[in-house]
Amino acid sequence: MTSAPAVAISTRADLHEHLRLAIRVELSTVPLYLYALYSIDDQASEAALLLRSIVSEEMLHFALATNLLLAVGGEPALQDPALRPGYPSRLPNHEPPVTLNLAPATEEQIRSTFLAIEQPDPPGTPAQAGVYDSLGEFYAAIEDAVARLAATTDLFAAPQADRQLSDERFYGPIAFNTEASGDLMLIHDVASARAAIDVIVHQGEGLTDVQWADPGHQELTHYAKLLRIADGTSPAGQLRPLRVNPRATDYPSSVRPLSDLFNAVYAAVFVILDELYRPSPKKGALVGRLYRTMSIVLGPLARRLTTLPLDDGTVAGPTFEWFDLGTDPSATLAALARQVADGHPDLADAVAPLLEGRLLPEPGSPR
Repeated sequence: MTSAPAVAISTRADLHEHLRLAIRVELSTVPLYLYALYSIDDQASEAALLLRSIVSEEMLHFALATNLLLAVGGEPALQDPALRPGYPSRLPNHEPPVTLNLAPATEEQIRSTFLAIEQPDPPGTPAQAGVYDSLGEFYAAIEDAVARLAATTDLFAAPQADRQLSDERFYGPIAFNTEASGDLMLIHDVASARAAIDVIVHQGEGLTDVQWADPGHQELTHYAKLLRIADGTSPAGQLRPLRVNPRATDYPSSVRPLSDLFNAVYAAVFVILDELYRPSPKKGALVGRLYRTMSIVLGPLARRLTTLPLDDGTVAGPTFEWFDLGTDPSATLAALARQVADGHPDLADAVAPLLEGRLLPEPGSPR
């Protein structure tokens, strides 16, 4: 990576703030790409698989940013409301402004929002203090700050290795991704911090105009993958008519239970993530819960929503709104699942972990 200009990261506290912003940015992109993915009628299409590959790597980027925050003594606090993405919203600190809308995978959505998020900059592009016009610039500023602060302070004195998600067995590439483009890693010094940031940037967050994410030219960057969909090389095909930025309160009573259940499970993902970044000898079990929640539970609930017609010619979709799980999250999830089970027998496999209380670890149980 090229050297970054000085930006507003002068202290360890500034660095913590910027890394929490990085986590928020990565978490904000995941629902955008998932919503577009769910809108594609043919889930086996190349366009759908490309979007799925991007979602997988955005979760990797979130994990690496969280590892880096822990490594420099920060606290991710993953259930903090400040980290919860909402839509519509603005991509934080980006100039010119980029508005984030939940919308189907139309060419307009991909060009105006997705490509703007992943827009690469030529090497050496200067950044303005406190703002950025590409995520590559933003991460270059973080990399520069890590090196500067490490040169004058013991920045990695307590890297919290037992809290980081660093075991490479916990992440595996899927279709259109390759292992050579990056993986989980333990961050404990400047070199490993740079390596993690390189993974994020090279997989699609900007900085160079090269279209490849790996040295062997086997994986395209996120920008290049999205461009294939936008220019029709990998067409999205038939789209389901999902609303832009839907709200659960606007759905009829026949749809609301399923929408509420989706949002409750989405909230549960943050509970699992929060547990995942606590000290534990059994992180593998929590990683398994996270994967099952997103693939076996959230995915089918979202796709079922997209089959439910609304009175204006659109169909329902996941709203990715926050849901209060209360003092007993497992009981809340089970109660919502029971409301859905009778009316949607095709979701029996998806709701089974909720009805049986198998989604969330019990407080104080082995992780």
